[in-house]
Amino acid sequence: MSDADRAPVAVSTEAASTDRPHHGPGRERTLSGWGRVALSRAEVIEVRDADEVAAVLAAQHAGAGGVVARGAGRSYGDAAQNAGGTVLDLTALNRIVSIAGEQGLVRVQAGVSYAQLLTELAAHNLMLPVVPGTRHVTLGGAIASDVHGKSHPRDGSLARHVVALRVCTPAGGFREITPETEPELFLATLGGMGLLGVIVEATLRVERLESPWWSVDSDRTGSLDETLALMRDDRAHRYSVAWLDLLAGGSRLGRAVVMRSNDWGAEATDGGAVRSNGRRDPVPSVLSARSRLRAPRGFPGALLAPPVVSTFNTLRWHASARRERGRRTPLATHFFQLDLVGDWNRLYGSRGFMQYQFAVPNGSEADLVRCVELLRARRLPCYLAVLKRLGPGSGGPLSFPIEGWTLALDLPAAAPGLRPALDQLDERVADAGGRVYLTKDVRLRRDLLAAMYPELHRFHAQRALVDPDGVLRSDLGRRLGLCATAS
Repeated sequence: MSDADRAPVAVSTEAASTDRPHHGPGRERTLSGWGRVALSRAEVIEVRDADEVAAVLAAQHAGAGGVVARGAGRSYGDAAQNAGGTVLDLTALNRIVSIAGEQGLVRVQAGVSYAQLLTELAAHNLMLPVVPGTRHVTLGGAIASDVHGKSHPRDGSLARHVVALRVCTPAGGFREITPETEPELFLATLGGMGLLGVIVEATLRVERLESPWWSVDSDRTGSLDETLALMRDDRAHRYSVAWLDLLAGGSRLGRAVVMRSNDWGAEATDGGAVRSNGRRDPVPSVLSARSRLRAPRGFPGALLAPPVVSTFNTLRWHASARRERGRRTPLATHFFQLDLVGDWNRLYGSRGFMQYQFAVPNGSEADLVRCVELLRARRLPCYLAVLKRLGPGSGGPLSFPIEGWTLALDLPAAAPGLRPALDQLDERVADAGGRVYLTKDVRLRRDLLAAMYPELHRFHAQRALVDPDGVLRSDLGRRLGLCATAS
């Protein structure tokens, strides 16, 4: 057993300073989400410690523009924007406070990124159970979005693995909340889009990292029906994801490359080099390294046209193995394929793109197919489409996952007829008992929110307790009516 397993290890990637000045006035900036649409301007304050967060919240007064926290800016939509108000940049709160390997716990500040944390955990042969599709999100943002990964049917969303939160609320200041002490506030904060308090620290469960490799099984399917059948009842794999070709014509629509995988396992003795202290070296450096390829500034979005993407999709589909078993894949490649190209959102040009992600419950596969057919009928160019399975939800009133299917679509914002088509998709999803993922949303109509999130009243009840004056606000919150005050 290593020293890291015997006692908590205090870890810091940035030395704490006791003589830092208090924050001054912020600077006005134009902000957007990762999709680079729905821009708005706000005063951005870069806070350096939790006390500065409390000071900003305390200084708010009636009629002011309100406050929202922001991490790495990787939310696709407008959840971390606050037009005319204040935005707290939490990226300087980036200390890993402690790692307790034997207890399987890690405590981190909200601005710690997945890349930073996974690198440090790997050095202790540890891993987070839930990993999203990019390593660049912060833990505070991931918790506020209750992110999920490729293993949701087994591991659930991040909420299942959060043990405690330290949040700063407008009404009560700092409070440590757990599932035992304040269960309703705890659940509502997980997936609460930052509107129930500013998360400043979190304690999460971690698991053993037996090997830095994953065993990946790949299959190439010829249609959407074949893809759904392959993924429907798969219990042999922990991780499962399908890349769909939604630009293919005729019966080939929805053909896919399906990747299902498991941890390489403790039996893989060649998983990493063994260091002199007995720990394996899982070669984690690629997790924090910069992407070798970067999309240039000013990339003309017109180059990313449907014929070009359709050709790429065809080449990718044919280049993939029809059936491959046990391909050894490193951690970074397995989880973070989108990060292979830095600033890839620039490829859509100056007008940006929308990522539309929705979920429908089990038994609604026909509704999922109809949604895909609507996209084809409207001639919407889906440049990236990713299908995953979801297990039971976490219980949070605004948490996205429901047991069933989720499809994420990247669509150029300039596509003709995009917004009316997405409005129609919203209605079909709601009628099927499904919902849209708020952390990626930038245009959902307010009247559909309650249908998609029937436990919305629980969120508002907690907001009335911790923020009765409506200090916490965001563009997303105003648009969807989530910022309403108790009065």
